[in-house]
Parts: sequence; C-alpha cells; structure tokens
Amino acid sequence: MSTEHATAKAAAHSKQDHGLSEKGLKAGSVGLIGAVVIGVSCIAPAYTLTAALGPTVSEVGVHLPAIFLVGFLPMLLVAFGYRELNNAMPDAGTSFTWASRAFGPWIGWMGGWGLIAATIIVLSNLAAVAVDFFYLMLAQLFGNPELADLTTNLPLNIATTLVFIALACWISYRGMETTKTVQYVLVAFQLLVLGWFAVAAFSHVANGTAFDATAIAPDWFNPFAVESFSAFAAGVSLSIFIYWGWDVTLTMNEETRNPEKTPGRAATVTVLVIVIIYMTVALSTLAFAGVGTEGLGAGNPENQGSIFAVLAGPVMGPFAILMSLAILSSSAASLQSTFVSPARTLLSMGHYKALPHKFGKISPSYKSPSYATIASAVAAAVFYVVTRTLSENALWDTITALGMMICFYYGITALACVWFFRAQAFSGAHSFFFKFLAPLLGGVILLVMFFKTAYDSMDPEYGSGSSVGGLGLVFILGMGVILLGAVLMLIMAKLRPEFFKGQVLTRGN
Repeated sequence: MSTEHATAKAAAHSKQDHGLSEKGLKAGSVGLIGAVVIGVSCIAPAYTLTAALGPTVSEVGVHLPAIFLVGFLPMLLVAFGYRELNNAMPDAGTSFTWASRAFGPWIGWMGGWGLIAATIIVLSNLAAVAVDFFYLMLAQLFGNPELADLTTNLPLNIATTLVFIALACWISYRGMETTKTVQYVLVAFQLLVLGWFAVAAFSHVANGTAFDATAIAPDWFNPFAVESFSAFAAGVSLSIFIYWGWDVTLTMNEETRNPEKTPGRAATVTVLVIVIIYMTVALSTLAFAGVGTEGLGAGNPENQGSIFAVLAGPVMGPFAILMSLAILSSSAASLQSTFVSPARTLLSMGHYKALPHKFGKISPSYKSPSYATIASAVAAAVFYVVTRTLSENALWDTITALGMMICFYYGITALACVWFFRAQAFSGAHSFFFKFLAPLLGGVILLVMFFKTAYDSMDPEYGSGSSVGGLGLVFILGMGVILLGAVLMLIMAKLRPEFFKGQVLTRGN
C-alpha cells in the first residue's frame, strides 16, 4: 500500500470516528503555494487597501500602521485555533462543522450561517467594485472620462454586475484547478502593481517630489498613542475587515495535499504575507501624502472612497492605469475565490443534513459543489439587485455591518477550539498556547468587538447616517441578517430534525 493511500485511509477512518465524512470533492488538487495564492486573492489587498486606507486614517491618523498591527493580532491568534481544529478535523464545513462538534448543532448552524451571510454579502460588493473599476479602466484606456460615468446608470450597472457574478460562478463551478490557474495570474499582477506603487511613492519622498513628505516615526507603531478608545475601536474594526478572507484556505482542506497540515500552514502564511503587504503600502502612502485633509492628503474625506484612484496618477505617472487594472483584477479575483467559502460551507450543511440534501450535490465532471456554488451566485445577485435598487446607502451600510458578522463567526470558531480541546489544554506548552490561550484571546477580542460594534451601530449617525425608527441602519441590517439565520435554523429544525438532535455530527473530542 502506498504512503499516500495509507494517509488517505487513516484520514477517512479518523473522519468516521468523529461523525465526519468525505463529500466527493477532488482531493489533492491544491498545494501550499496554491492555497496561499487563493487566500491572498480572497483578502484582495489592492481592492481592500484602496477602500480601507482613507477611512482608517480618518479615525487614527498617522497611527495607521499600529492599528494594522493590532487588527492583525486577533486574526493571527484565531488562525492558530483554526489550524489546530483543521489538524484534528479537516472538513470543508470549517466553522459550521467545528462549532457543531464543540458546542452542538444549534451554535454550529449559526456559525455556518455567519460565514455564508458575510461571504454572500461581500460577493455582491466585490462585483459592484469590479464594475466601477471596469468602466474607469475603459475611460482611461480610451481617454473618455464619460465612460467612467456609465457605472451610475442603474440598469447597466446591475446588468454588468450580474455578468461579473455569473463569470466568477462559472470559474468556481469548474473546480479548484481552474480557480487556481486564474488566481496565479490575477494575484501576481496586483502584488506587482502594489509593489510598484510603494517603490514609486518612496522614490518621490527621497527626491523631494512627494505631496506632503512625512518622515516615518516610531510613534506611528504605538497603538496607545491613538487619541480615544472609540477611534481605536473603530480603527480595529476596519482593520479586522481588511484581513478577513484568509480562512478560505481551510474551506479547501478536503481538496489540498496533506489536508491535516497544508490548510493550517497556508492560513498562517497568508496572514503573514498580507500584513507585510499592508504595512509596506500604508507606510509609503503616509510618507508620500501625509494625513492632511486637503488635496492628496490621506485624511481628505473626498479621497476616502478610493485612495488609489486619487494617488495613482501623482505617484505612478502614466502607469496609473495599471492601478485601475490591479484593483479591477483584485476585486474580480476575490469575487471568484470568495465563492469557495460559502459554496463549501453550504455543501457541508447539505451533506450533514442541516440544509436540504440538494446543497450536498457534487458536480460529477469537476468534483466541485454544484448546487451550492450556483445557490451562492443567485443569493449574491438577488442581494445586490434588491439593495442597490432600494438604496445605495442600504448596500454600503450592509458592508459596514459585515464587520459584526465576521467577528461573530470567527469568535464562535475560536472559542469552539478552546472548548473542543479543553481536556488537552494543559497537557503541554504547545497545547496550552495554540489550543487554549491563542484562540481564547482571539475569540474574546472578536466577540467584544462584535458587541461594541453592535452597540455603536444603534446610533443613527453610524455608517451612512440612515436610520429606521430611531435605530441606525447598520444595526438593523447586521442584527436582521443574524435573526434571519435564526429563523431559517428553526425552519430547518422542523424539516431536518436528525441534525439538530445531534444524530449526524456528534459532540466531543
């Protein structure tokens, strides 16, 4: 018997002991580098930075690097917990499966819902951003600024967004091999352009041609220098969003080589690669533009929608179109790779009888989640059409509410690690740190952020300033999505009681 066959057989036997089982996905189709590339793609550094740099600077000023590092800390601690859970139970359901085994079916179902809701909402936003930059790229390419305004034509915007969602769905449906090939090209390009931007910005500073040359100071890295706790909390909430997406490396665990080890390593490497990219670009932006509220300053409210759209020209000169292409490729790549998480979570929920059985279907040709991938695309498309038609504020406030859902399901999963391994927590230094202390700290930080954001978002001034009945729209949307999950869970408990009675996934370790 070959070593590979023996390992696969042992893993299958281990799964059966836990109540876990294979779903028919194509095993061994992704290695460590492929998993890291897809992880980086899902985080979408070019798209995320252009959207998050300005708002974060408006909250914390030059302490942006400190906030990026503070936001990185709970992500790394939670990633350690995810890695330990994956080593013990490599399963495509990740948060859903692990929380079900640790806390039982009800909390497990809600953990899975948090992941699905967050990713489907962000899918619609990624498609919208890709469309914006698609028309901006056409305007730059043909030297016709009016082409950029086509994105404000609602019927055309919706039609183009649906085409982007359909294309991303088609690539994801074709399985991890096609996904991986597309991602290598798109991720390499956006990282090359971000590197180019950083080098060019530092060159302007060195040559005395920067807009507001600002010397990098040690104080920038001091989180305690932030003026108020509210500004600190708002900054951390934004920085948690910019790291979100690395857990896609875990949802591919049934399709990776060495599924017990590779996904966890890929998650850790992805988070480390991203923090290096973010710190480099953040420092170059602050050094070139400063944090002033006028002109090209990073604190100018007019620049906060897309900082690179403003700075690319002054920093990169005639090559500024490359930044538009990078953000387009970043949002398009992330749109496609983000499909991986909800599709595989829905697949697992269907497989383990927490959703209708059709969600557990696998494409016989591509060995990918067939029904679940299409269902994710349809949900993202419907969500975009409804929110965009009702109000642009509703769409963007839902994105702001994303932070609550991210903290919700990451926090549940981190604490699931602590509880699942409670008997081993004090058996050695490795177990104490990686199975107990790290996920406990990470989970508590994120759940505190969840309740803090929920409380703050009750204020009608939070987000776009929209409100319903005196409550902020962000709070209503965030809590509304979580309550919708609870209602769907109660319906499924009537339709598929065996999962909710603990007969499918057993608790314990």
